[in-house]
Amino acid sequence: MGILSWIIFGLIAGALAKWIMPGKDGGGIIITMLLGIVGAVVGGWIATFLGFGKVTGFNVGSLVIAVVGALVVLFIYGKLSGKK
Repeated sequence: MGILSWIIFGLIAGALAKWIMPGKDGGGIIITMLLGIVGAVVGGWIATFLGFGKVTGFNVGSLVIAVVGALVVLFIYGKLSGKK
């Protein structure tokens, strides 16, 4: 996947993660989407490292991995910022 595809995929994953884990984030939707992009990359890296599979494109498995990664990043961000 190209960089633009990763960004779009991360934005979708960030939006879904925010929908699953709502809360009062200080940064709003822009920070949430940026964290979603980071989460998609982190989720893909962790899944590949643990042998769950690779993020190969726009498919359900890749979306699940990206959303889980985004949830992890949003959780860590919430704990570090003291908002959650």
